Amino acid sequence: MPEGKAMIINPAARDALAARQARRSGLRTNSAAICVMLLVQYGLGMGVNLYAQVPATDRGGGVAVAVGHALTSQPVVLAAHTALGLFTLVAGISVLVRAIRARHRRAIATSAAGLAAIVAAAFSGAAFVSNGQAGASMAMAVLTGVALLCYLANLLTVSPAP
Repeated sequence: MPEGKAMIINPAARDALAARQARRSGLRTNSAAICVMLLVQYGLGMGVNLYAQVPATDRGGGVAVAVGHALTSQPVVLAAHTALGLFTLVAGISVLVRAIRARHRRAIATSAAGLAAIVAAAFSGAAFVSNGQAGASMAMAVLTGVALLCYLANLLTVSPAP
């Protein structure tokens, strides 16, 4: 028996370990991908904040109406920002599911916190489109940063597959 390595005799245990490592590998890949998505989203958000004006027709309609208007109206950068935000929400759910399937407690905690930050950022964004308050835009930016830190923590805590 080689030094420093435990010998696994049970083939079912070996297969379970291999499956868990594969799931963790997918978790790392998804975490890296969502980090890139969040960085692009952050850049688009700065573009919307600095260079785009939300149409007056988009104001005051509530969250669902704000998302619908943002996806279907000008400026295009706002529509791209909103669409990527929805994809980021789906990716956040995917990362959380992968963390649960891999049974990695720290990744479950950070993925759940990251998803919560994405959801809160989405509501802040819809509130910004609906009422135009600068505080909602600031909250969206801060929550995006929180989500990014959560998914970066996944990359640091989940060991890569051998």
